[in-house]
Amino acid sequence: MHSVKTVAGVAILGQVPPQFAHILSPPAQQFLVHLHRCFESTRKDLLLKRNLRQEKINAGVFPDFLPETKWIRDDPTWKAAPPAPGLIDRRVEITGPVDRKMVINALNSGASTFMADFEDSNAPTWENNLSGQANLHDAIARNITYTAPNGKFYKLNSGKIATLIVRPRGWHMVEKHFCVDGEPISASLFDFGLYYFHNVHASLKIGAGPYFYLPKLESHLEARLWNNVFNMAQDLTGVPRGTIRATVLIETIMAAFEMDEIIFELREHSSGLNCGRWDYIFSFIKKLRNHKEFVLPDRADVQMTTPFMDAYVKLLIKTCHKRGVHAMGGMAAQIPIKNNPQANEAALNKVRADKLREVSAGHDGTWVAHPDLVKIALAIFNEHMPQPNQLFVRRDEVQVTGKDLLSIAGIGGGITEKGVRGNINVALQYMAAWLRGSGCVPIHNLMEDAATAEISRSQLWQWVRHQAKTTDGQVITRDWMNQKLEDEVRALLSSASDPAVRLSIEGARDYLAKTIQGQEYVDFLTTLCYDSITTLQKPHHKL
Repeated sequence: MHSVKTVAGVAILGQVPPQFAHILSPPAQQFLVHLHRCFESTRKDLLLKRNLRQEKINAGVFPDFLPETKWIRDDPTWKAAPPAPGLIDRRVEITGPVDRKMVINALNSGASTFMADFEDSNAPTWENNLSGQANLHDAIARNITYTAPNGKFYKLNSGKIATLIVRPRGWHMVEKHFCVDGEPISASLFDFGLYYFHNVHASLKIGAGPYFYLPKLESHLEARLWNNVFNMAQDLTGVPRGTIRATVLIETIMAAFEMDEIIFELREHSSGLNCGRWDYIFSFIKKLRNHKEFVLPDRADVQMTTPFMDAYVKLLIKTCHKRGVHAMGGMAAQIPIKNNPQANEAALNKVRADKLREVSAGHDGTWVAHPDLVKIALAIFNEHMPQPNQLFVRRDEVQVTGKDLLSIAGIGGGITEKGVRGNINVALQYMAAWLRGSGCVPIHNLMEDAATAEISRSQLWQWVRHQAKTTDGQVITRDWMNQKLEDEVRALLSSASDPAVRLSIEGARDYLAKTIQGQEYVDFLTTLCYDSITTLQKPHHKL
């Protein structure tokens, strides 16, 4: 292992293999120090504001559009920056973790862009984070290759590849392996800072720029913080302000009420908004969890046509196009099913229907999680969107109220024992894989990441909290839920022979049990489980 020298104020508490030492070079460390010292106190204040807003919701003061920013929403004249090079046509975006094979395959997939994800599809081990940064650095340099254990060789196509967009972790997370002035750095600043510092000039040389997806925002003030980070980063590296572009995922119910304001804060750097549908459902449950009138049925019954989901999609498209930026669609969770042609065709038909709904609604692009789905999504968008985007589709007829964004009227479906067991099973399998270092997991022919696991465990908590009944009349008590949990654990253990897998299942059981009792609620599984995947060491030497 390589011991890197550290600059004043920095302590690196993880081993740094030699092949990743350049990622933590002294100039890169100093860049991170600047970001931390300028913005950490604001980040903490904004997280406190999240808690204060949650207390109000718990007391019955539900989210609504902000009166103090009405002038931003009502002013029809302001626009965000025009689309940047490589982001004019984004009809199909592929997303996935930052492992080397995935990066190569995604860039070669034929998609318009690739969102390389340090967040929900990446288990943030120290090695995953460092190797991910090295992989993206090599990708921008166009010299990334990979040889699989079976000898298969992977390299980038010689022609056009996807435009790279990077998603750092959210404001709520920290990187405990990198400390500044005795405290962990924000994971957002760590992921953003290292990618930006190493690649800003190289990305501009290849005709694109440093582009980002911003996750989990809950207010325009959090967008303002990102905008300030961008301005400082650009000033420190000598590039014009506005070089960075960022698409914000509207994946929290709070952000849905501040879409105009979020674009406004980032307008020099904005490249639009995205319907982060799975996290959005999770946020809806989480924020409104204490109120029985918002109890949702089985996850499978919460569709894009559900009133609160339909309203949010329409408002997002209208808002983005009013401001001249892209309105991106979300992820269909289906993945190809091998060795079962009938089931595979049914899954692909669901993808086709989802993408047709999105392009017909006015979205400018969509997400897929698997390279095999790129052609399917492209075919739908090419047929119905022959031009690069649909910024001209204004949706002026759309009128969405605050009540619309909270409506579950006529949602249909119900809570079934199958749905309960399904949620437990998905949460257990995902958390166990996450504890083993994998954040993107195929389960039951769906691609699951942290967002879908969060829906699962949040629904379980909500159902216990409000003593909900299943469709066959069973009251969902804590004891009944815990019995189902143990049933699912036994079933998973019975089919697991690898000691590491068994240990991870038992660890997942312990963590999940803490979060489904209907009492204290844990905001994020990733923060709950993070210490289990940290590998803290003694600090490295200073310069």
